[in-house]
Amino acid sequence: MTLAKTILLTMAAAALAVGVPSGLQAQAPAPAAAPQKKPSKKPKPNKPAHAAAPAKKAPAAGANTAAAAAPAARRDPFHSLLDVTKPGGEPNLPPGKAGLVIASIRIDGTVKADNGMIAVVSNPQQRVYFIHEGDRLYDGQVEKISLEGVTFRESSKDAFGKPVEREVTKRLYASAGEQQ
Repeated sequence: MTLAKTILLTMAAAALAVGVPSGLQAQAPAPAAAPQKKPSKKPKPNKPAHAAAPAKKAPAAGANTAAAAAPAARRDPFHSLLDVTKPGGEPNLPPGKAGLVIASIRIDGTVKADNGMIAVVSNPQQRVYFIHEGDRLYDGQVEKISLEGVTFRESSKDAFGKPVEREVTKRLYASAGEQQ
């Protein structure tokens, strides 16, 4: 093969890779027509992630660099990394009984069982839970269950961060003026 043909083939291959208009590609000799084959169903090898990602171009000198350099979604630097609330504004509570907040539960009933008393409670989302004496809830624990209601030991903090514990009794049948 002569030097001129080698240069032309190299230029044609580079033009195909870059996407040069077809006027320059016409100079290269046409390859011989190969017989058509059926495509094989061999799996293609996976490329590594770094090879598949295209390289990004640097913005032009006169371009708006603030808009070009800013990614689509940036994290707010003043927002806590520990997400304590859901998008709706309600706290991000653990699942099950451990996520029950004493102030928001409602006593639906009490049952006397062989192994002690059981209280039937529901949360604001109308999910029903069975709690026993000594169960840990989100902000306290169950102290005593009786036929009239349930007594909780609620743990919280005051405005200065000092731990405060108080006893909260929720009755099955609330009297007039009493919160349920």
